Amino acid sequence: MHSISGTTILDAVKEVVGHETEVIYEKCPSSEFVECNEFSFAIVAIGEAPYAECGGDNTELVIPFNGDGIVDIVAHKIPTLVILISGRPLVLEQSLLEKTEALVAAWLPGSEGNGITDVIFGDHDFKGKLPMTWFRRVEQLDQPDKGVNSCDDPLFPLGYGLAYNKENSNE
Repeated sequence: MHSISGTTILDAVKEVVGHETEVIYEKCPSSEFVECNEFSFAIVAIGEAPYAECGGDNTELVIPFNGDGIVDIVAHKIPTLVILISGRPLVLEQSLLEKTEALVAAWLPGSEGNGITDVIFGDHDFKGKLPMTWFRRVEQLDQPDKGVNSCDDPLFPLGYGLAYNKENSNE
């Protein structure tokens, strides 16, 4: 089996912040882990592993590997940026969005975590627009009269997004 070389998001974060900033990694943080440590900020990367065809079937479109639970544990105590890695919109509970400072839909970013850190740490201007409607509930996908990119009361409509550049910042 051939492995793909690249840079993980964790390695890219460590590279960007340098040796003067302590980066603590915990694959599945517990409430006790969060309570027993002092953190200034958290970056939580959650989502799907790469898949093809039926290997990615997920009829409920929930965030796998207890993604919602991990965000809940961390964001309850620490200001948190969530990076959602997925090949499609997944169900995002309103409570998850309310607990976090920011959410980046990174889709399936490939093998270079530096592409993500380039924008979250401001090395490149950040802009993004959704190429599809992001639904609130799986049941909204079963509205054939609405069309593929429309549903009643979407979480984020087609084209939703933002842009940030250094010229518009307060720096």
